[in-house]
Amino acid sequence: MTEISGKSVLVTGGNRGIGQALVQEALLRGAHRVYASTRGPWARSDERVTRLAFDVTDTAAIGAAADAVESVDILVNNAGIALYDDLTDREAIERQLAVNLFGPYEVIRAFLPQLERSQGLIVNNLSLNALAPLPVIPAYSISKAAAFSLTQSLRSLLAARGVRVSAVLTGPTDTDMTKGFEIPKATAQTVAQAIFAGVERDEEDIFPDPVSETLADAWRSGAVKALEGQLASFATAVPAA
Repeated sequence: MTEISGKSVLVTGGNRGIGQALVQEALLRGAHRVYASTRGPWARSDERVTRLAFDVTDTAAIGAAADAVESVDILVNNAGIALYDDLTDREAIERQLAVNLFGPYEVIRAFLPQLERSQGLIVNNLSLNALAPLPVIPAYSISKAAAFSLTQSLRSLLAARGVRVSAVLTGPTDTDMTKGFEIPKATAQTVAQAIFAGVERDEEDIFPDPVSETLADAWRSGAVKALEGQLASFATAVPAA
């Protein structure tokens, strides 16, 4: 089991919504230090919380933050955006790919040395839309599907280096991102609790709310998950270039 207590946890997008709830939940579970990345000012409420000022699209700022942090045990890539679109605007697609795909990619690249030293864990907070698109936010769905593939790929590639990678397939949650959807939603607090509960159970794929949980058993025993495991063997079978 992966204990949160005594660990150093980094949460991107930690100033609101699920990110803020993850920061508070990490503290409740006894994290020794929590780093919360934000783009704007944020008054910390606990001396164990350290704010890191960077936008996940700013590679230089991410690198500077990584240079300032000595140790990370658990990295939670949570920052993200969702824009209404109809796939007619390439800029909307590129913007969401920049935040939801390349953002986590750059954060992982920057903090990977710390995670290798701690034999740590990467947790990418994705969405059920990584599995099936929501037509009113198709570009968001595309970006999350790509981020899920990134997560699965890193899971295979980093295993030999002692770094584990988990995906969070989040369903409807009551945050600013879902204000326009009049549907049942989980609270950010209960989602954060379920995410860290899944982390502590060493789950590769975490389904943290009532809607996503209905898919959990079928996903874990399904053909696609089995194929992921089969293809993962190629990570060590292919000779290095």
